[in-house]
Amino acid sequence: MSQPEQQQEVPGVQSAMTPVPDCGEQTYLGSGKLEGRAAIVTGGDSGIGRAVAIAYAREGADVLIAYLSEDDDAEETGRWVEEAGRRAVLVRGDLSEPAHCRAVVARAVREFGKVDVLVSNAAYQMSRESLDEISDEEWDYTFRLNVGAMFHLVKAALPHMGPGSAVIGTSSVQSDQPSPQLAPYAATKAAIANFSAGLAQMLGPQGIRVNSVAPGPIWTPLIPSTMPPGKVASFGDDTPLGRAGQPAELAPVYVLLASDDGSYVSGARVAVTGGRPIL
Repeated sequence: MSQPEQQQEVPGVQSAMTPVPDCGEQTYLGSGKLEGRAAIVTGGDSGIGRAVAIAYAREGADVLIAYLSEDDDAEETGRWVEEAGRRAVLVRGDLSEPAHCRAVVARAVREFGKVDVLVSNAAYQMSRESLDEISDEEWDYTFRLNVGAMFHLVKAALPHMGPGSAVIGTSSVQSDQPSPQLAPYAATKAAIANFSAGLAQMLGPQGIRVNSVAPGPIWTPLIPSTMPPGKVASFGDDTPLGRAGQPAELAPVYVLLASDDGSYVSGARVAVTGGRPIL
């Protein structure tokens, strides 16, 4: 058993988890790889998004943190960004709404004057045992948030991005190894990988790189808020490494894909899965 059984209401609160996820607060050391850049990180209040925001700030970037309603978690992420000496801008709201996606980008441009890095990471999932349990509204919302938000964010950000900019989508091992209980979520993650690969070809001539990251089982608030307690307790145990990953273990990949170190990496999907293969 990796974690004690626990349950939360959606969208979940990181500070209420046992153990609290490691987002690199005490460990990530930056080296100026994103000095002077401006980033948007959606789902930046907790989990992978928080780890990415902290890493980007310690690499020298200002960060807009877009989140749904988890004010305390978002403020905590903002504090870590500011502690790194960078600007943190918090924007609350539902990214399943196209108008809000455009508002997020507009706020970033007002605050920073540009968008160098866009990380589309916010996502929704819910465990269901049959299609009958999945309402039409839940299916539509999952796609609007997980896939639609990336489309609307990229479309709004492109006029403010230039050569050397980067777009990063958060896909999943679920895109290739779908759990039947997570069917809508898994389908959206496959769409993100495909959309990212297409965008890489479309935007390459503009010098804009597009990639996706495919996490395996990562210990974030999404898990206790969307899975039964028994599955939460054994979450990640079936990976070759025998455990769930921590958000901090994703951050270096997002830094690579955003920085000049990844200057010839575009159209890739990087697996961070604890040993589970992706196709």
